[in-house]
Amino acid sequence: MRVCDLKQKEVINACTCKSLGCPVDIEFDPKCGQILALVIPGPGRLCGFLGRDSEFVIPWECICQIGDDIILVEITEEKCLHKN
Repeated sequence: MRVCDLKQKEVINACTCKSLGCPVDIEFDPKCGQILALVIPGPGRLCGFLGRDSEFVIPWECICQIGDDIILVEITEEKCLHKN
């Protein structure tokens, strides 16, 4: 699977049954080449018109399953929401 394939999948939080969006980036360890986390844009300000000031960073160990269309994760949104 390629990173561009991951970007086309919707991330669903199994704890809340909510969609977090689609990944826009990944974090990886350059020494060993291992993926550490998926980065997903956070909730938008004023219905998304004024951009975003946060993002979800989902650690790789929180990913339960990667399917054809979705990535299923188990994480509390407060734990993975990072302010820019």
